[in-house]
Amino acid sequence: MLPTPEKGPGASSPDTETRPAPEPLNRVQALINSVDLVSGIDRLADPASSQQWLEAQGLVSPGGCPTTEELATIRGFREALRALVAHHSGGPAPTEEQLAPLNGIARLATAYVHLDADGNVRLAPVGESMAGRLLALLLVIADAQREGSWAHFKTCANEGCRRAFYDRSRNHRSTWCDMGRCGNRVNNRMFRARRGHRDTDS
Repeated sequence: MLPTPEKGPGASSPDTETRPAPEPLNRVQALINSVDLVSGIDRLADPASSQQWLEAQGLVSPGGCPTTEELATIRGFREALRALVAHHSGGPAPTEEQLAPLNGIARLATAYVHLDADGNVRLAPVGESMAGRLLALLLVIADAQREGSWAHFKTCANEGCRRAFYDRSRNHRSTWCDMGRCGNRVNNRMFRARRGHRDTDS
C-alpha cells in the first residue's frame, strides 16, 4: 500500500489545500496539484528538485531520487489523472491517448488481495517500484469511486487553472477551486466580454 506521506516541505495538507480531499484521496489531489498551471511552478520539474516532494508523498523510497524517465512517467500520469477528474467534473471524455499513462501503469504493476486486522479486504500493489506506487493511487481512486467520495472530487472550471479540489458545498455544485482565485476572475472576464459585445452592437 502507498506509504503515508511525511509532513515535510511540499507535503499536501489542509493547510496547503484550500479545498482538501479526505485521506487518502488527498494524495491523488496532491499529485494533480503538484504543478500550478497559473504560475507555471512545477514541483516535478527535474529529478533533483522533485526528490524531497516525491519522498514526502511516498512516491519514492527514503533517499531515493527518480530518473529523468521516471519523472516523465509521473508527469504523464499526473496529467492523465487531471483529464480523468475533469471528465466527471463535466469536461470531455478523455481520449485513449490521454488515458494511456494510467492504463500503462495498470498493466505494468501488480496488485494482490490484502486482508487487514479488521477483516477489510483491499487490493494493494506488489513491491515498492515506481509503477507500484503509482498503481496505489489508482487503487485509492477505485476505493473513492466505490465509497462515493470520488463524485465530489473535481477540477476547476477555469481552463487556465484546472486545479483539483474537493466539493464540500451543500448542493455539490461548486465549479471553482477558489472563488477569489478563479471564480471572480472568470466571471469578471465574461462580464467584460458581454459588455464589450453590447457596446459593439449599439
